[in-house]
Amino acid sequence: MFEGFEEFELPTSGTTIRGRRGGAGPPVLLLHGFPQTHLMWHRVAPGLAEHFTVIATDLRGFGDSGKPASSADHSPYGMRELARDQVEVMEALGHRSFSVVGHDRGARCAYRMTLDHPERVDRLALLDIVPTAEAFDRADKDFSLGYWVWSFLAAPEPIPETLIAGAPEVFVGALLDGWSTRPDVFDAEVRAEYIEKFRDPATVHSICEEYRAAATLDHEHDRLDRAQGRRITCPVLALWDPGGAVAQWYDPLEIWREWATDVSGGAVGAGHFFAEEAPDETLERLLGFLL
Repeated sequence: MFEGFEEFELPTSGTTIRGRRGGAGPPVLLLHGFPQTHLMWHRVAPGLAEHFTVIATDLRGFGDSGKPASSADHSPYGMRELARDQVEVMEALGHRSFSVVGHDRGARCAYRMTLDHPERVDRLALLDIVPTAEAFDRADKDFSLGYWVWSFLAAPEPIPETLIAGAPEVFVGALLDGWSTRPDVFDAEVRAEYIEKFRDPATVHSICEEYRAAATLDHEHDRLDRAQGRRITCPVLALWDPGGAVAQWYDPLEIWREWATDVSGGAVGAGHFFAEEAPDETLERLLGFLL
């Protein structure tokens, strides 16, 4: 996996970020989702690296990146701080501006980055999300049952941390199998890596703090941006799982057009993890947008 890529670890003002870099050309930052790490891009990154300098990182709190102490308001794990990490990493690697592709939680980091640092992001691809404020403000019975992870992980410490520690393989396995359409999509090595990260109490606590921040600070920041009329001005590509929550509960293009001035996109023929389930189609769609 990631043949020809080099690993790096870089300090930011708040933590350290681990990742891989490969290829040559305009820079593209890849941000992973939950419950994964940057390994989720292993079937897409090599194809992108034929045209771009590709940087794939572990978000703060995930994988091998740093896990700083949190605070009562969860601000160290708000998307504003996660986005600042990634901007600083790209600056350290020599990239003042770049394109960003984010999946799931990584997509939430990506659009927050674009709102907070619009001069940094040339193009923005968002995989299988709508904005956090839209999700919470439109929440109903389907949301409560389908996005149970949002409520469970945001529950007061140490409830989710303790329960996950009892059987991380059950928790992570249920997510990988329940949100994908191909039971064999995850190689044994990759599946084991995702599960292994959840055996670390610091990782689990950090991820829970991120979900607590989503329900408070991230929601507040989104609503403030919306009230002030702040919009994403770079081109945006929105992709989604046709059978998943984003497609079933929302009109994703209509929603993103309320947040951005130039939006295109559509469904990808796979489940939630389509960078791993449908890498060829995902790569084709990304190249068509980024090139």
